Amino acid sequence: MVNDPYDLRKVLAELKTHANQYHETNVAVNPNAELAGVYRYIGAGGTVKRPTQEGPAMMFNNVEGFSDTKVLMGLMANRRRVGLMFHHDYQTLGKFLNTAVEKPIPPVMVTDAPTHEVVHKATDPDFDIRKLVAAPTNTPEDAGPYITVGVVLGSNMAKTMSDVTIHRMVLEDKDKLGIYIMPGGRHIGAFAKEYEAANKPMPITINIGLDPAITIGCTFEPPTTPLGYNELGVAGAIRQEAVGLTKALTVDENAIARSEFTLEGYIMPNERMQEDINTQTGKAMPEFPGYDGDANPAVQVIKVTAVTHRKHPIMQSVIGPSEEHVSMAGIPTEASILELTDRAIPGKVLNVYNPPAGGGKLMTIMQIHKDDAADEGIQRQAALLAFSAFKELKTVILVDEDVDIFDMNDVMWTVNTRFQADQDLMILPGMRNHPLDPSERPEYDLKSIRTRGMSSKLVIDGTVPFDMREQFERAKFKPVADWEKYLK
Repeated sequence: MVNDPYDLRKVLAELKTHANQYHETNVAVNPNAELAGVYRYIGAGGTVKRPTQEGPAMMFNNVEGFSDTKVLMGLMANRRRVGLMFHHDYQTLGKFLNTAVEKPIPPVMVTDAPTHEVVHKATDPDFDIRKLVAAPTNTPEDAGPYITVGVVLGSNMAKTMSDVTIHRMVLEDKDKLGIYIMPGGRHIGAFAKEYEAANKPMPITINIGLDPAITIGCTFEPPTTPLGYNELGVAGAIRQEAVGLTKALTVDENAIARSEFTLEGYIMPNERMQEDINTQTGKAMPEFPGYDGDANPAVQVIKVTAVTHRKHPIMQSVIGPSEEHVSMAGIPTEASILELTDRAIPGKVLNVYNPPAGGGKLMTIMQIHKDDAADEGIQRQAALLAFSAFKELKTVILVDEDVDIFDMNDVMWTVNTRFQADQDLMILPGMRNHPLDPSERPEYDLKSIRTRGMSSKLVIDGTVPFDMREQFERAKFKPVADWEKYLK
C-alpha cells in the first residue's frame, strides 16, 4: 500500500495496523437509526447523550437493503487517531494544519478515476438514490436519511474559482436532495447565489468516502481561507500528495477521482422544499451542540443526475454531535485562531484546543505565555481576537503554559485555583453566534438577544497575574525518565 495513490482505503489499511483503532462487524444492522444507535455506545463521544465513549472507527459490512455497500462510522472520532492518520503529534495538529494552509499543494486532473467504476444515471428507469446511497438516519425522528460528510464541489459561473464544503443533505426523493447552506461564510453558498440571480442551475458534485485530509482540510472557513481559496490544496499539503480530480459524467464540474461515491447534479435556482417533507417531525438531524436541528421550511434543492461509485463502495457517515465533528470543525478552527493571534501578538498564544464540550465550534481553550509584567492583559486581547474572527465561538478559557489544555480536569483545576469570578470573568453581550445553539433565542434572554442567533460571549481568565506567578507554582515532583519499567 506504500506507493498506492492516497485515498480512504489506503488510510484504512494503515489504521488496521494500530491496536484498538479499527473494528468491523458482519452482524446485520438497519441503517434507519439502528446503525448510529449502535455506534453511539461504541465510539461516538462528543456531545452525544450519555452513555457514549470514544472508541474505534467502525465498519458495518452487513447493512440491510444494501448488499454491496459497507458503512464507515467514526474514522475521525478521536483526536489521537487523527494524529496517527496524519503522522503527526495530536497536540499540535492546529499548527500542522496552519502550515498546510500556508503551503498548499493544488489538486490535479487525473485519468485514473475509481469513482467511475460503476455508473447509474438518472435517465435509467430504476434510478433511485435512496436505493443506491446507504445514507443512515441518526435517530428515528430524523427528516430522512442524511449525507453527513459529503464534500460538495462547485465553481462560480466564470469557472475562475472553485471550492469544497460540507453541508447536511437529506435524501428527499428518487432524484432530489435537500441541502442546508448556512447563511454567510460558505463559498458554495456565494456561488449558488450567483447562479440563482441568473436563474441558472449550478453544477456540483457530492463526494463521499474520502481520506481525512480532505474532510478535515475542507472545513476551513474565512478569514483563513477567503473566497477563491480551494481547500483541496490544504488536503494535498497534509498528505503531501495532490488530490486527483476528474471530469464529472453528466454535469460541467469536477469530481474527486478516488471518492467512494460521487453524486452529480445541480443546485436548482429559486426552488425550495420543506426539509422534513417526508416525516413531518419538525426535526432535521442531531447537530454538533447535542440537540436535534430544527427542520428548515425551505432548504435548497439538488437535482441528482447521476450516482457513480467504486466497486464494493464504502459509505462514510458521521453522527452529528460526535467527537468526529470536533475533529472536523475544531482542528481547523484551532489552526485559524493560532494563525490570527500569532500575527497580532506573536509568541503569546502557545496552543489552542477546541474541546468536545463545545462541539469543536463553541468553546476554545487558549494556552498563554507571558514574558514580563508588560504582557499582563495580553491574554484577554487574545480572546477578543478569537471572537472577532469566529462568530460561532461562545466561550474562551485562558490558561497558563503549565496547564494541559487537552485535559479538562487540568483546565477546570485552573478555574478553581487561579480564577476569581468578580475580576476574571468577562461577559460580552449582544454578539452573533452559531444559530444551532438553542439558548440563542429572545425568549431565553430578553435583555441581550434581540433576534435568533445572538449570544452573550464569555471569557474565563484562568491565567495567574505575572507579578504573583511564584505563589502559584505547582508541586514539583521528581522527574523519573524510566518510570515505565515499573509497569513491566
